[in-house]
Amino acid sequence: MNIKIAPSMLSADFANLERDLKEVEKNGADYLHVDIMDGHFVPNITMGPDQVAQLRKAVNIPFDVHLMITEPLKYIDRFADAGADIITVHVESDGDIQACLDAIVKKGVRPGLVVSPDTPLAVIEPYLDQLRMILIMCVYPGFGGQSYIPASTEKIRACRKMIGNRNIDLQVDGGINFNTLKEVVEAGANVIVSGSCLFKGDMKENIGQFRKIIQR
Repeated sequence: MNIKIAPSMLSADFANLERDLKEVEKNGADYLHVDIMDGHFVPNITMGPDQVAQLRKAVNIPFDVHLMITEPLKYIDRFADAGADIITVHVESDGDIQACLDAIVKKGVRPGLVVSPDTPLAVIEPYLDQLRMILIMCVYPGFGGQSYIPASTEKIRACRKMIGNRNIDLQVDGGINFNTLKEVVEAGANVIVSGSCLFKGDMKENIGQFRKIIQR
């Protein structure tokens, strides 16, 4: 299985954002995970499409845009135009999930759905044949630096089984570090989001260590 690494921009130094994102790109990350928070769906606020468009000018790495917002349908076109390559939407958000997926596909962007810790996998089953990514949250969305929720492992395993032979990436986000990485990969995750662990210290060394753990 081809394992992809997606450093989470939420843990970058926002005073030196271009520098940090160039480090992500230079050192072999597969995606840049871009968390979008609106202060409603989650208590925190990050950035909007105009800021993402500016970042798009700085690096060429694929943007994996995670919309933690209440009404994603209103903003899908704008984030797609800003340079998103993948857009994932929470099934718990307000609005029409099917309309969101249709809007993402119409813009030529890869569609995905996100499931928070307390949400059963059954809610995404009707959309499986339309998805290119499923994101399992291993912490409660809204803040970086949280600890991995152990029950996530079985959920990842169940999701991999549900995906079957479909061409869907299984992404995990929250508390993924040198200690938890092997567990989520063995459970079936193939896109690994990590913020605090990768951005703390040397990005090249940290990504290299992730690769070594994955290959064991």
